[in-house]
Parts: sequence; structure tokens; C-alpha cells
Amino acid sequence: MDFIRAQTFREKAFIVWRFCVLDPRHYQIGILASLIILGISQFGFHIPWWHALAVIGSGLGTQFVGDKVLRRKFDVRSPLISSLSLTLLLRTGSVSLSIAAGILAIAAKYLIRVNGKHIFNPANFGIVIVALLFTGAWVSPGQWGTAPLLALWFAGLGVLVTTKAKSLDLTGAFLGFYAALIFGRALWVGDPMTIPMHQMQSGALLLFAFFMISDPKTTPNARAGRIAYTAVVALIGFVLQFAFYQSAGVIYALILTAPFVPLFDKLFPAKAYQWPTFPQSLSHPKGVSHDENIKILAE
Repeated sequence: MDFIRAQTFREKAFIVWRFCVLDPRHYQIGILASLIILGISQFGFHIPWWHALAVIGSGLGTQFVGDKVLRRKFDVRSPLISSLSLTLLLRTGSVSLSIAAGILAIAAKYLIRVNGKHIFNPANFGIVIVALLFTGAWVSPGQWGTAPLLALWFAGLGVLVTTKAKSLDLTGAFLGFYAALIFGRALWVGDPMTIPMHQMQSGALLLFAFFMISDPKTTPNARAGRIAYTAVVALIGFVLQFAFYQSAGVIYALILTAPFVPLFDKLFPAKAYQWPTFPQSLSHPKGVSHDENIKILAE
């Protein structure tokens, strides 16, 4: 309503620009959706249309019900990001399991909380729980291949998203710790360096690093806590992959370490991350012109 009362076209355009450009969730939605389209059209991911619709529909539906119960305004962005991530990484031949994954992912946000934060990354929770409980569902990390150009594309898009979400330090720390572990292992066992280089170029690893572990709402609040947390995730993921031969080791590592986030928050206290909020209209403080107000808000 404030938007409708905006005095000029320039003011309205500025409000729309801030809403669309400055919230990292908009980038995540666009990038994840494009990855699904690219995967189907170019890389043969064989994602059934009913799987995508079932996951997205059940995720959004669960968010709608949860917001109604809590009398909160329904926001499509966060559940859509979780649903798109589920679509990319979860494979199943059952529409019922697709629906279950979407429901579990979003319901965990409302039901499993500590100190006002939901503990588990929604997409990670939905993927792992369904894959562990049902033989008809599995995590599909190998579909991305290890093409260097694809890895570079992932990295470029991921940097854009994580920078907007102010979690580039978290993603960079995780990739650094994980690289140290796999290159160290290659040196220890005498493998050629091309092997860990290919492992670091895995699209699934970069998807996890840039779009899952980087979630600022389910990671420690303080930078020191985030970096320490990524070291734990990288170590557990490394052990699961190379000692227990679990190719999706980092994905399982994240759900195992998520319950320790409140401990990291206690050890490294800091203010919890909040998604950016933007003015619905531009006010004109006394002594400040309209053009100066726009300049201030744009900074």
C-alpha cells in the first residue's frame, strides 16, 4: 500500500529495484532453476516433471500451512529454494516420496528449532531423511560430472550468491578445508594430483558448497564459528567418502553436524543473520532532499 502511494515513477522503480536485486534469495531461485533446465536439456539428468512438481508443490504447501498456523505472512522464496535444491539432488521413482521429501524439508523449519533458529538446512534434511528411510530414494551427486568448465560456471554463480548472502567466508573456508584433506590424502597414498583436482571440480561438491552449507540461517552466527563449523563438516564428509565409501559424504555430514550449531553460537556469540528488508516507500527526512534520500538508501 505504501508502494501504491509512492509519489513518483522513479520512487516506485527504486523500490522494485531494491526488492529484486539486493535479496540473495532471488539470485538463488534464478540460478537453481537455470541449473535444473540446463541439467535436463544438456546433461541428461532425467528429472521427471512429476518429481519437480511434487517436491515444489509439497514444499510450498507446507510453508503455506505453517505460516497460517503461526499467523505469519506467506513468503514463497525460502521454500522454493529448498524445493529446487531437493529437485536437483534427490532421485526417486515414487511421487509419494517426492511429496514426502518436500513436506519433511519445510516442516523441519517449524518443528525443530533452538533459540529461535531452525537447526537443519531444509533441503539437506529432506534429502537425507527420505534417502535413509526408503530404498526407493537416493542422493544423486554423480550426475554433475567433473567438467572443468561446468565447475567454473558453478563457482562463478555461487560466488555471486554467497557474496549477496554475506557467507562467502563460509563457502571459501569449507572448500579450503576439503581441498586440504583430499590433496593431503593424495600425497599420502601417492595418487597423481589430477585425481584430487577432478574431485574438487565436481559439480555436486560446488552445488553443496555454494547453495547448501552457505545457508546463513542454519549456520553459526559469528564468522569464527562458521569457519570452525565448516572444518568439522569437511572432516566428517571426507571420512564418510573415503573411509565409508559414501560418495555423498558431505551431504550426510551436514545433517550430522547441524545439531552442534547452537553450541558454536554459544561459544562464538553474535547476532543472528536476517534476510534483508527494504523500505516499502521512501520517506523524506527533514532537511534531506528526495534525490539525497535515494542515494542514501542505495548505499
